[in-house]
Amino acid sequence: MLLVPRKNLLVPKKMFLTKGVGVHKAELRSFELALRDAGIEKCNLVHVSSILPPECKVISKNEGLKELVPGMITYAVVSRCFSNEPHRLIAAGVGCAVPADPNAHGYLSEHHSFGENEKVAGDIAEDLAVEMLASTLGLEFDEDKSWDENKEIYQLKDKIIRTSNITQTAIIGPEGNYATVVASAVFLF
Repeated sequence: MLLVPRKNLLVPKKMFLTKGVGVHKAELRSFELALRDAGIEKCNLVHVSSILPPECKVISKNEGLKELVPGMITYAVVSRCFSNEPHRLIAAGVGCAVPADPNAHGYLSEHHSFGENEKVAGDIAEDLAVEMLASTLGLEFDEDKSWDENKEIYQLKDKIIRTSNITQTAIIGPEGNYATVVASAVFLF
C-alpha cells in the first residue's frame, strides 16, 4: 500500500550526505571539529532514524550546505565514532538504499566501527540499508545473490535498489588525542 503524505507534515524534500573528522585533546571538542569538517557545526542537530522519504531528492553537499542557516534545527541521521587509543582505526558511515520507484521510501543506516577501513565500513553501511528496506518490503535479502556486479545495483525480485554511502575513517595519533569521525545524511525542507 502506498501512503500519500498529508499536507502540513514535516517531510523532508531534500537530503545530502556529508562527513568529517576532528582531533583534539578533549573528546567534545574533537566532535565539534568533526562537525565543522562536515560543514554542519552551526546547526542544532536533531538525530533521526532511518527513513528516506518518497520523492526526497538527494543533492550534493555543496548545494545542501548553501541552505543551512546558523542555529537552525536540522534533522539528520548521524553516525559517530571516537577514541583516544593510539593507532586505533575508527570509522563512521551512513548507507543509503533508494528504490527505483520515486513514490516508495528508502532507508538510511548508521554504522560505526573499530578496525574497518573506509571500503569495508561503507559496504556494511550500504548492506544494512538494503537489508532494512528489503525487510520493510517483505523481501528476502541475500547480499551475494541480490547484488548485480555489472550494474552495481541490488535487485530484489522486481525491485531495483540503488545504494551509496558516505564514510569517514581516521587513525588515532601516537599522542593519544581524541579523534572523532562523523558521517551524516542531512535533511532539508
